[in-house]
Amino acid sequence: MILALRALGVGDLATAVPAVRAVRAAYPEQQLVLAAPAWLGPLVELVGGVDRLLPTDGLDRLARPAGRVAVAVNLHGRGPRSHRLLAAARPGRLIAFANAEAPHADGPQWDDDEHEVSRWCRLLREYDIAADPTDLDLRRPGPELAAGGLTVLHPGSKEPAKRWPAARYAALARELTGRGHRVVLTGSASERDMVARVAYRAGLPTAAVLAGRTDLAQLAALIAGARLVVSGDTGVAHLATGYRTPSVVLFGPVPPARWGPPPERRRHRALWAGARAWPEWDGVGDHPTMVALGVDEVLAAVDEVERVVRVDRAVAA
Repeated sequence: MILALRALGVGDLATAVPAVRAVRAAYPEQQLVLAAPAWLGPLVELVGGVDRLLPTDGLDRLARPAGRVAVAVNLHGRGPRSHRLLAAARPGRLIAFANAEAPHADGPQWDDDEHEVSRWCRLLREYDIAADPTDLDLRRPGPELAAGGLTVLHPGSKEPAKRWPAARYAALARELTGRGHRVVLTGSASERDMVARVAYRAGLPTAAVLAGRTDLAQLAALIAGARLVVSGDTGVAHLATGYRTPSVVLFGPVPPARWGPPPERRRHRALWAGARAWPEWDGVGDHPTMVALGVDEVLAAVDEVERVVRVDRAVAA
């Protein structure tokens, strides 16, 4: 059995897709078990190649896998907690970044500035496992979940510093609606009130508020068939990358060099003002790097990605 650990969220799993597939290809005869939160099950199915999901939330506890673990792969972090969690399963081999506290010396050094996709591919290559960081495409959900042609705005984020001002999402929604976009607003159940206020200010009907009304499979289907996605640096942005859905991603304060869409995917634009000098944020109100991104700048990026789509269609015709 091969045991891989990635007990995080949607975007974390989406950025680990090339690494998960590389592990699958390296051990084709072994069962691949992924330790990740149970609620990510629908997305694990869309990644493909995983034989079994071992429900794991965070690093407090790892259920004992049924069977001998030949190789454990730490796709979660640098350690030492994640290293120790996997070591407790007594694998024949641990693939992980070097960490003296774990202790684990047999691995490459961690690089804080590395892109998340490249990081895990580099780890595997250090252990002679070929990994392609461009292998990000997700399987498309079944036709029973198909929903096409909508423009998805995702105003929320678990991290307040990554939220673009709600009033600007409302202004963007009004402008896009005026251009003929069928705008819907997504988010978690806890974000429903905030998203509803955005819809009200944008003049959108209640039916456009999908926050808290979609499970993960339905959200993936929505993103897969969307005309456009605009969001902060969240899991939704990574789903758009995985489905090659045109997207504009608003970054702040973490730079797109660490989490942004790959440059070869021309249908995505990452906006970031974090390279400028900013005062220290006290956690009150919107983060200055997000406030610095204006509606006009986002609309210009929308124009750019839609221009790329038109060119792609003309070439394919």
